[in-house]
Amino acid sequence: MADDVCTTTVAARGLLKRFGDKTAVNGIDLDVRAGEFFGFLGPNGAGKSTTIRMLCGLLRPDAGTIHVAGYDLRTRPLEVKARIGVLPEETMLYERLNAEEFLLFAGRMYGLSVQEAQRRASDLLELMELTEDKDKLIVDYSMGMKKKTALAAALIHSPRVLFLDEPFNGIDPISVRAIRTVLQHLLERGTTIFFSSHVMEVVERLCTRIAIINHGDIAGVGTVEELRNEAHAAGGSTLEDIFLTLVDARVDDDALEWLQ
Repeated sequence: MADDVCTTTVAARGLLKRFGDKTAVNGIDLDVRAGEFFGFLGPNGAGKSTTIRMLCGLLRPDAGTIHVAGYDLRTRPLEVKARIGVLPEETMLYERLNAEEFLLFAGRMYGLSVQEAQRRASDLLELMELTEDKDKLIVDYSMGMKKKTALAAALIHSPRVLFLDEPFNGIDPISVRAIRTVLQHLLERGTTIFFSSHVMEVVERLCTRIAIINHGDIAGVGTVEELRNEAHAAGGSTLEDIFLTLVDARVDDDALEWLQ
């Protein structure tokens, strides 16, 4: 099935992953529609990053099927990887290159000509507000600058689907705003974004639909309003309230009573 006629851009069925005796992802189903900003939430250790790594082809599932942009990830991995961009939680950069060199390298790896890679690298450096620092070695960049460089590399081949795992983790408000602006541009041009974050306000503001995973199982999926109904939450409940209800988070009021 060609990616240009696929209305469900990411589809997983029965996705299962175990590490020894621990089941990290317990046979979940996911559907992400073309052109939507899909949020993926869960407590630490719930299976978020494991799921994303499987959807990107970085980790082989023990069972289940994955289709991305209309292609079966198991049988057509190169077609899938040519159509996705990935920003992992931990940036993986060649830090002895400068940003321009790294983007040219990324573009060439995706098969772009030297001239096209240079053109796109220049545009992305401008978009990420990195032009003035493009000749500095990445090792000397701040965390926010490294995140923006990694995002630029994930975008240089114009992916159909972008996977983001905690893109705002550990970066300053200026970089957060710059990345949010870029993501808004991507949505306007029809890119599908799969977004994992612990920042509830950002998820609630940006995402069109949200899935919540807990102990390897999907605890809820839908719009904020649909999740609110599923959690039987009050009309004014925030996404954080809904999230805490669906993952059955409990606070022990007697814990650390000596601090009170």
